[in-house]
Amino acid sequence: MAEPLKAMYNEEFLRGFGTKVKEVHGSFDLEGFVAAAMRDPWEALELKGRMRRITETLGTFLPRRYEDALEILFAIDEECVGFPYLFFPDFVEVYGASDEHFELSMTALERFTSRSSAEFAVRPFLLRDPQRMMAQMLQWSKHPNEHVRRLSSEGSRPRLPWGQALPMFKRDPSPVLPVLEQLKADPSLYVRKSVANNLNDIAKDHPEVVMDTVRRWKGVSAHTDWIVRHGCRTLIRKADPEIMALFGYASQENETPLAVSAVLSVEPAELHIGDSCELAYALSIREGEAVRIRVEYGIDFVKAGGKTSRKLFLLSDKTVPGGARLTGKRTHRWADLTTRRHYAGEHTLTLLVNGREAASAVLVLKPQHLGDLKL
Repeated sequence: MAEPLKAMYNEEFLRGFGTKVKEVHGSFDLEGFVAAAMRDPWEALELKGRMRRITETLGTFLPRRYEDALEILFAIDEECVGFPYLFFPDFVEVYGASDEHFELSMTALERFTSRSSAEFAVRPFLLRDPQRMMAQMLQWSKHPNEHVRRLSSEGSRPRLPWGQALPMFKRDPSPVLPVLEQLKADPSLYVRKSVANNLNDIAKDHPEVVMDTVRRWKGVSAHTDWIVRHGCRTLIRKADPEIMALFGYASQENETPLAVSAVLSVEPAELHIGDSCELAYALSIREGEAVRIRVEYGIDFVKAGGKTSRKLFLLSDKTVPGGARLTGKRTHRWADLTTRRHYAGEHTLTLLVNGREAASAVLVLKPQHLGDLKL
């Protein structure tokens, strides 16, 4: 079994980092720092808890004056690159929040984001003073460094995973839009992915804002077309008619449905949590002109309380000639994931074509084999 991500923060890491600090700040108490960081309940702390523990311990062992502490971190940040060093921007979040330190903290976040990422650390600043921070984000969106430009978009996402939500942008995303406008044709895929993810966040609360953006951006450039397509993925999964039309998906006609025949089978139809099944599908498209289709299968997963929640999985997204017959197979694993826990019960599997249900099958999921359970 893979080691949990939090395990990267261990005594060896802390001692190595502390040695770097001591090289530029001779009075740094290396042994005291390691012992204080790993004090109980260190083992029980998860990833973010360990990161915050390191941040707060640094605040105790570095000079009390924020400017002096940052000077030490600036002296070693080029050697501290990658995900484990997220506590550099976290230090700014914890100790540099006051108005008197704003400019210095922005300089630090701009610098540290290139080494790891400051997308989480900017969010408390946004919550305290969104107008001032969005002016800063707009400035960062014009920065020559792609990591800083990405920060302006990723940091302002209304629903950033792992990050604090930004309820004011859930209510009104308009302050974010100038940043996205600035980045809509960015040469960096790293930045464009963030812009698309920001749009996708906005679409969950304000689909009409995203649809207006799509109309303005579509056709501006290949980069922008990629952004709007990826940024509308939630709306496409919901088969929003206007979005489907904007991206050229064939419409459904009551007189002549898009899929004139379809079948979906699952083998085996009974299995245990942890097992796999094979799905097989076949469908025929209506006669006539070529059409763009999106074929998915949905599973109505049984939840802990007995209710169900549907999750969609993409099978195909392409243009096919009228009258085409499509077939395919897909193996689906029913093992528990960090993002999904399975529960025994009857699960309905559905084949969807451009968002409309075309065929279905039923699978009975049984509890995990006793021999597979961990003692």
